[in-house]
Amino acid sequence: MAMEVTQILLNAQSVDGSVRKHAEESLQRFQEENLAGFLLSLSGELASEEKPVDSRKLAGLILKNALDAKEQHRKFELVQRWLSLDVGVKTQIKALLLQTLASPVYEARATASQVIAKVAGIELPQKQWPELIGSLLSSIHQVPVHVKQATLETLGYLCEEVSPDAVEQDHVNKILTAVVQGMNSAEGSNDVRLAATRALYNALSFAQANFSNDMERDYIMKVVCEATLSPEVKIRQAAFECLVSISSSYYEKIAPYMQDIFNITAKAVKEDEEPVALQAIEFWSSICDEEIDILDDYGGEFTGDSDIPCFYFIKQALPALVPMLLETLLKQEEDQDQDEGAWNLAMAGGTCLGLVARTVGDDIVPLVMPFIEENITKPDWRQREAATYAFGSILEGPSPNKLTPLVNVALNFMLTALTNDPNSHVKDTTAWTLGRIFEFLHGSNMETPIVTQANCQQIITVLLQSMRDAPNVAEKACGALYFLAQGYEDIGQTSPLTPYFQEILQSLLSVSHREDAGESRLRTAAYETLNEVVRCSTDETASMVTHLVPVIMMELHKTLEEHNLSSDERQKQIELQGLLCGCLQVIIQKLGSSDQTKYALMQHADQIMSLFLRVFASRSATVHEEAMLAIGALAYVMGPDFAKYMSEFYKYLEMGLQNFEEYQVCAVTVGVVGDICRALEEKVLPWCDGIMTQLLKDLSSNQLHRSVKPPIFSCFGDIAMAIGDNFEKYLMYAMPMLQSAAELSAHTTSADDEMIEYTNLLRNGILEAYSGIFQGFKNSPKTQLLIPYAPHIVQFLDLIYMEKDMDESVMKTAIGVLGDLADTLGSNAGALIQQSLSSKDFLNECLSSEDHLIKEAAEWAKLAISRAISV
Repeated sequence: MAMEVTQILLNAQSVDGSVRKHAEESLQRFQEENLAGFLLSLSGELASEEKPVDSRKLAGLILKNALDAKEQHRKFELVQRWLSLDVGVKTQIKALLLQTLASPVYEARATASQVIAKVAGIELPQKQWPELIGSLLSSIHQVPVHVKQATLETLGYLCEEVSPDAVEQDHVNKILTAVVQGMNSAEGSNDVRLAATRALYNALSFAQANFSNDMERDYIMKVVCEATLSPEVKIRQAAFECLVSISSSYYEKIAPYMQDIFNITAKAVKEDEEPVALQAIEFWSSICDEEIDILDDYGGEFTGDSDIPCFYFIKQALPALVPMLLETLLKQEEDQDQDEGAWNLAMAGGTCLGLVARTVGDDIVPLVMPFIEENITKPDWRQREAATYAFGSILEGPSPNKLTPLVNVALNFMLTALTNDPNSHVKDTTAWTLGRIFEFLHGSNMETPIVTQANCQQIITVLLQSMRDAPNVAEKACGALYFLAQGYEDIGQTSPLTPYFQEILQSLLSVSHREDAGESRLRTAAYETLNEVVRCSTDETASMVTHLVPVIMMELHKTLEEHNLSSDERQKQIELQGLLCGCLQVIIQKLGSSDQTKYALMQHADQIMSLFLRVFASRSATVHEEAMLAIGALAYVMGPDFAKYMSEFYKYLEMGLQNFEEYQVCAVTVGVVGDICRALEEKVLPWCDGIMTQLLKDLSSNQLHRSVKPPIFSCFGDIAMAIGDNFEKYLMYAMPMLQSAAELSAHTTSADDEMIEYTNLLRNGILEAYSGIFQGFKNSPKTQLLIPYAPHIVQFLDLIYMEKDMDESVMKTAIGVLGDLADTLGSNAGALIQQSLSSKDFLNECLSSEDHLIKEAAEWAKLAISRAISV
C-alpha cells in the first residue's frame, strides 16, 4: 500500500512555484484516492533514516495536519476519518511513529512526538491504544539520552492533547514520576531536563491528586524550585512557567512554599536574563489574578462555605514586593513606545504593580508615593517616566478618597509635563496616566470632581495640542479625551465640554487626516474618541453633531472613489471605511434618539443608505460588519419608512447570512434582521421566506461557528413578533429545530465554564424564539396551532429549572415564556402548567429574586397563569 513519496515531498518545498504546485496536487490526489496508503507512506518516510531531513519533516507535518484542524467541524471530520481506518493500518502507523522517537535526527523525533500526541488525543478518550503510556515509560531509564528526551517531549505533548479524565491515575503517577526524575539536577543532560520541565508544565493539569498529597507535592515543588536555579537559561524559564501555572491551578496549596518562592523570584527579577525575569514577575501577577477573583466572588466576606479562602499572599508580601516592582520600572527600552507588541521588564513590572493595586487597594499608596516624589523631577528621563508609570499604575484599586487629593496635586504637573517634557517616552506615559485619571476618578458619581470650571479649559487645550505630537503620544492623548468625555455621559443638560465641542471635533478630524495616522493605531483612536464625544454629547451641541453628518458622508464617499490602490493603500482604505461606518452608526443613534434632531438626520437618509450599499461592494469582512451595524441603527431610527430600501438591501442581507467563513459578519447580520423586524413589523413579510430559508440553512450547517446559532433562534422570535400569525407556514420547520436544540442543550452537565456559558446562551436564544412566537400569535384565531408544542416547552422549562445552572438572563426569559404560554394559550396551557414538575417552585423562586427584572417578569407570569387556570 505504501508508495515512494520522497521526491514529491521535496518538490513540494521547491522554490519553483509550478514544481511546488504540481507536487501539492499529487499529494492531495494520493490522499483522496487512498488514505490508508497515503498515511502509511508518510509515516514510513518519517521513520526512515535513509531519507533526507526535509522530506521527513514535511511528511510528519502532513501527518499531523491529517489528524487535527483549527475549525471544530473540520477537526471532527478528521477524527472520524482516523477512527474508521483499518485497525491493521493504524497499528503499522503507530509502530513507525514510536520507532521514530529513537531517530538520531532531532527534527524527525520532534515531529513524531507531536504526531503521537495527536493520535493519542483521538484514541485514548475512545479507550484505544491503552498500551501507549506504558510502552513510552517502560524503557525510559534504559535508553540513550536523545530517546529519553524525545519520550519526555512526547509525554508533554500528550498531556496537552488529552483531557485528564482520559488517563487513569496510575498512569498519571507514572508520567509525573518520570517527568520529575527527568527534571532532577542529577540528570546529566540539559536537553532531557528541559524536555522534562516543559512536559511538567503540560502535566500539571493531571496532578490534582498528587498535589493533594503533602509528600508528593513537597517533592514536585522542590524539584521545580531547584530547576529555577539551573545554569541553563531555557530550563530556568520553563521552571518559572511551571510556577506560574501552579500559582493559578493550585493557589490553595502553595502557602508553605511562598517564602522560598519570593526569594527565588526576587533574585530572578534583579539578576536574571529578561525571559526568566518576566516569568518571575508573571508569578506575582498570577497570584494577584487569583486573589482579585476570590475577593470579587466573595466581596471580601469570607464565610465557611466559600470554595477557596484568600490567603492574602500579596498583602503579606507588599513591603518587599512593591520595591522589587518599582525597581523594574527603571529598565525601559529606548523604542518601546513605537513597537505595538513590545513587552519588557518595565512593562511587566508596571502591569504587575497595577494588579497589586487592585488586590490590596489603599495599602499600596504609601509604598509607591515616595518613589514617585523622588523621581518625578529627576534629569534622567528614565526616572521621570518610571515615576509617572508608577502613578498611572495604581489608579485602579485604591479608593477615590485616598487618590483624589494626590491627583489634584499631580494634575497640573502632568499637564505641564505633557506640554513641555523634552522626552517622548515621558509624554507618552503622562498622556496614558491622564487617561487613567479620567477613567477611574472622573465622572458624575464622584464626590470631589477632578475636572472643574477652573482647569477644564487647560486640560482640553493641552490634550488637543498633544494630538499634534508624535503618533504614540497623540494616540494616548485621544485616549485621555475619550475618558474625559465619557465622564460626562450622564451629565444631563449642560456639559462643561460644550464651549470646546466644535474645536474638539475639528481636532479629531485633523488627527485622522495626518500622514502618519496609520502608526500607533492613531487613526482608529481618533475615530473611537470622536464617537465617544458624540455619544456623550448633550442637546446643546446637537446642531454641531448634525453638521458632522455630511462631513463624515463626504469622507466615506471619497474612500469609495479611490481605485487602483497598492495593497497597503487598500488596507488603509478598508480600515478607514470601517471607521467611518462605525462613526455614522453612532451619529445615527445619537440624532435618532430625539424628535428634534431626527428630522434633520432623515434629510440625509437616502444618501447615507446608498453609501452603505456601495460599501458592500467591497470584499472586506470588517467593513461589512460595520456597515451592517450602521444599517441596523438606521432601520431602528426610521421604523416602517425603512421598507423603501429593502428591495435593494435584501441581496446584501442574504449575502451576510450566507457568510459562514467570516462568522462575525453572519452573526451581526442576524442581529440586523432583528432590528429590521422591529422597525418594519408586518411590512417585513415579503422578505420573510428568503430570510427564514437562509436561517434554517444556517442552523443545519455544521460549518457555521456555534456562537451564531443562539442569535438565530432569537431571530425566529423577532420575525414572529413582526409578522404575527403569518409565521404559521414556518412553524413546521422552526419548531422541530427548536425542540432538537432544546434537547441538545439538556445534555451538557459536568461541562467546563465555557460550555456552561454557551449552553446558557443557547437556551436563552431558544426561549426568546418561543416567547416571540407565542406573543406573535396572541389573540389570533390560529393560536390552537401552538397547542401541540406546549408540552415539550413545559418539559424544557422543567429541565432547565432542575439543572440549576441557569444565569440571570435565562431565568428572566424562562419565566417570561411560562407567562407567554399561559397568556396566549389560556386554559389550554393552564392544566399543563399545573401538572408540571417545577413551575410552581420556579415561579416562587423568581418572585423572591433580588433582580427586579426577574421579579417583574415573574409577577406578570403569575397574573397570566392565574387567569389561565381560572378559565
